[in-house]
Amino acid sequence: MTSRPPSAAAGVPRAGRADVFVLGVRHHGPGSARAVRDELERLRPDAILIEGPPEADPIVSLAPGMEPPVALLAHVPGQPSRAAFWPFAVFSPEWQAIVYGTSAGVPVRFCDLPAAHSLAGDGDERVAGLRADPIGALAAAAGHDDPERWWEDVVEHRGDTPFAVIAEAMAAVREGHQPDEREARREAYMRKTLRAAIKKGYGRIAVICGAWHVPALAEPLPPAGADNALLRGLPKVKAELAWVPWTYGRLASWSGYGAGISSPGWYHHLFDAPDRPVERWLAGAAGVLRDEGLPVSSAHVIESVRLAHGLAALRGRPLAGLGEVTEAARAVLCEGDDLAVALIQRRMVVGDRLGHVSDGTPMVPIQRDLREQQRRLRLKPEALDREIDLDLRKPLDLDRSHLLHRLRVLGVGWGTPGQARGKGTFRETWTLRWRPEHDLALIEHAALGTTVETAATQRARGLAAAEPVALADLTSLVELCLLAELPEALPEVLAALSAKAALDTEVTHLMAALPAMVRAHRYGDVRGTPAEGLAAIVRSMLDRICVGLPVAVTGLDDEAAAGLLKHVDGVHSAVALLNEPAGPTPATPAAPVTDGGEEEVMPRGQWLGTLRGISDRQDLHGLIEGRLTRILLDCGGLDDAGDRMSRAMSRGQPPARAAAWVEGFLAGGGLLLVHDPRLLGLVDGWLTGLSPDQFTDVLPLLRRTFGTFAAPERRAVGERLRSAGREAGESAQAVDERRAAPAVATVLSILGAPHPRHSGPVSAPGQADRAPWGRWRGKAER
Repeated sequence: MTSRPPSAAAGVPRAGRADVFVLGVRHHGPGSARAVRDELERLRPDAILIEGPPEADPIVSLAPGMEPPVALLAHVPGQPSRAAFWPFAVFSPEWQAIVYGTSAGVPVRFCDLPAAHSLAGDGDERVAGLRADPIGALAAAAGHDDPERWWEDVVEHRGDTPFAVIAEAMAAVREGHQPDEREARREAYMRKTLRAAIKKGYGRIAVICGAWHVPALAEPLPPAGADNALLRGLPKVKAELAWVPWTYGRLASWSGYGAGISSPGWYHHLFDAPDRPVERWLAGAAGVLRDEGLPVSSAHVIESVRLAHGLAALRGRPLAGLGEVTEAARAVLCEGDDLAVALIQRRMVVGDRLGHVSDGTPMVPIQRDLREQQRRLRLKPEALDREIDLDLRKPLDLDRSHLLHRLRVLGVGWGTPGQARGKGTFRETWTLRWRPEHDLALIEHAALGTTVETAATQRARGLAAAEPVALADLTSLVELCLLAELPEALPEVLAALSAKAALDTEVTHLMAALPAMVRAHRYGDVRGTPAEGLAAIVRSMLDRICVGLPVAVTGLDDEAAAGLLKHVDGVHSAVALLNEPAGPTPATPAAPVTDGGEEEVMPRGQWLGTLRGISDRQDLHGLIEGRLTRILLDCGGLDDAGDRMSRAMSRGQPPARAAAWVEGFLAGGGLLLVHDPRLLGLVDGWLTGLSPDQFTDVLPLLRRTFGTFAAPERRAVGERLRSAGREAGESAQAVDERRAAPAVATVLSILGAPHPRHSGPVSAPGQADRAPWGRWRGKAER
């Protein structure tokens, strides 16, 4: 079928030279894709024009060797923000036109505004396209409130696509519509490309474009001079084009791609399974649930199919759509479990498919180097999250670690480091997930080197020389250079770090930077990549921290105290690493740091001495004082922790400060309360002594403090309190009344009561009220 303008057939030869067939489509529609493929086989055109950047004409012939989804990437070298993607899925009508043309030997050309112009403007023309909502207007005219659902029913779910009807409908929608400047320029260039194809002598030309543009191309073409005037003087940049892999997750509309769709996996299914799509889809959903260990039988599938068809019939739909099959799966297969529905959504509706470009596709050298390393290291790029554990004692895993860290230097976040299982610095855990944007980042850094290693080295040098750069960023860069094994970049990064550390007088900056420096120092031993000069820089930074910290703890509010506390904990952990042997096996204790002269104080002793001097001050924030007390207690530097806690929680202290002290003290965990009855009793006594209003005020702090304890720790604390209460009750009842009689007599005398004549123990239960202890107990109870 050919598209028809309101007054003439689109297939009539123009000036006796060519037949032009304009096929209006939805950019990602399975029904449109099938219809375009069938129509091209019927028309047998001499040339095919497709909406897209014409700079991609030289590489369109590579399409048959690719596995969609893939995308055309247009970018301006040296300007990462100026880039655009044109994605294609197997169910994209443009892709089916490309596959048909390249396999049949028919010339395929792109006819949209060149990327050189669109990237010189404000954004991606492929995304920006429409200002109006033609599908919404047509759906409203048909009495439907859901444009996407209406389009699926009348176009995508049909066996064929009524191109002529679509062209006529779009012409009606466009009546009275004045295209904006960008839209007008795009259509002017499409007509310019069409004229050039006619001039070359092609007899039958098929144009594949968005349905909205059909009237602008199918009507008698306006004079070329008007279009040339519209295109004259457009801004222009140097744009380069390449094919890159794409993902269905990135194709989904929520990924930010303006022409995307919310259910690429569903559309792929509709394209691949035109026969009984509902039955096949729900059978596949049952398979997904079975893979997760959920019991789903054939009877479940049969009933869910019946329900989906029934819902479609009630709603007047020609075929059950995604809404109907999802509701059927929720009710029958998943039995109302939203988590199971979400699993189907993630695995099938969106999908995890990652495309593949052929080996012959032009790539920048750094891309090709990465591809070769991925093969050598057996790290396949995938769209799904994949977790791997690395043992750095194995050469293969160490090389994998180097590659992933080098990519991090380049801003390619293929791998995200996680918390390694087990102990030891020789293990790493990574979560791998490939995204299309990573290819763009590699291309943008292609000028830095032909391999990942050389590019990462140059990138690290550039980051070290950048201004301004924070001290913490430089220390992180040193650590990353060691992890990535970039020995050629390390001297320059260390020099920049040394200069920055010498000038930075802010103690919190030094504290934030020290942990990464200490880890870097240890990595030099663990990974066999020593970094000369690190020890001296670390010691210099620690010296200045110990000098500046006593001043920094003065006059802090709650927020500042919490921030400083994180730095204190970070430095304390780092100092502990300085005094521990590096590597997976025990080693001899680290020797004292010397500068060629007399022996110096070990870093741990210097640090704890600083904390001890600060902890005795009276102007500390409760959070800081409590945390310093706990650190010193754990390190064996205090023998009066109980007295300090008693003072901090005495009645003379405001409840809020006491609660902050407790929060800081217990930040290291709750087992201390389990093993030290005196400290537990102090905390318990302070809590039970609070008034109701005071308890309400400090409750949020207490919940935050005790909420950090592990569940076994909380249970152990509760058991200790319960047992302490039983012991107190038993000791209160087991009173030696003979020994207590003199004290009771004295108290009764002070109270003005007559002296008891009988001071011995009660000889019988009936005499308890006549005994001195019994009379005191009764008076005390009253």
